[in-house]
Amino acid sequence: MYVYAHHEDESELCGMELRTLLNIPKAKWAKEEGIRYAVSTLEVPPSRSPFVKMRIRVEAASDTLDGLVEQAPKLDAGSGTFKVVYVDTGELSLAPDFEEKRSIERRIGAVIRGRASMRQSDRLFGVAYANGRWVIGEAVEGEAVWLRHNDKPQKYSTALSTRIARAVANIAVPDPTDVRAVDPCCGIGTVVLEAQSMGIQMQGYDRNPLALRGARINLAHFGYPTTLAAKADMLTLEGTYDAAVLDLPYNLCSKLPEEEELAMLVSLGRLAPRAVVVATSPLDAKLVQTGWKLIDDCQVRKSSFVRYLYLVSRD
Repeated sequence: MYVYAHHEDESELCGMELRTLLNIPKAKWAKEEGIRYAVSTLEVPPSRSPFVKMRIRVEAASDTLDGLVEQAPKLDAGSGTFKVVYVDTGELSLAPDFEEKRSIERRIGAVIRGRASMRQSDRLFGVAYANGRWVIGEAVEGEAVWLRHNDKPQKYSTALSTRIARAVANIAVPDPTDVRAVDPCCGIGTVVLEAQSMGIQMQGYDRNPLALRGARINLAHFGYPTTLAAKADMLTLEGTYDAAVLDLPYNLCSKLPEEEELAMLVSLGRLAPRAVVVATSPLDAKLVQTGWKLIDDCQVRKSSFVRYLYLVSRD
């Protein structure tokens, strides 16, 4: 079980990322307002997603809290220390207050085999109410790795935020095993940097020498090879990859000509059979026109500014 949180402007992005990352069909994703968890058979490191706060491997479940307390003794913390935390999933109509949460933690912790320690613990157990049942299991908290990348030396006002860039990389490459990815318009390297930090092998290219310089400075700042950002025009770029991310060029003073936009979408299909395309206006018709099949999409808002994200395939 993955417990997550997001800003209301990024609700759609969170859903699209977790559906892809956890292999949950879009038709099954519909959530009631306030629900903040997803269930999957996949075991994904929680720190990959900028939205996941904790992953709980469910080891016991019951319709009642008393029933869960009866099952908790089968959990074993081993020779080290442990602590139990109550995790709010948003499913209970009347959420426990602070004292009630601590009481639940104490009841469960009192029957788990091992030595409880609220200050320093070797293992963490999460208890939650989800899908009409009380559940408990070993938990792993997500680490906001992407926050460190906010301090990159080179920034650009219209570049994707590190949080969005991380989600985009995950949507493009949910499983990095033996996958080669490309960002043919990498700009200052925000997506490439997030991808590399998650073990996704992504190569960046850009034809703008100033953007390329910024990307190399950012990569070097975080200890990555500057060769991960190279000079090339995606319209003439050679090679094939398993997946791609294309953040269509955009600035406040001009709009990309339609002919060039279509040419870039065609070239993208030559580079990879799967891609995430980011645009500042609806792109559905143009994606179909250039041979792409739409798998999933969402919108990300910031005040009146909207980004459109599309997961597309050639299959």
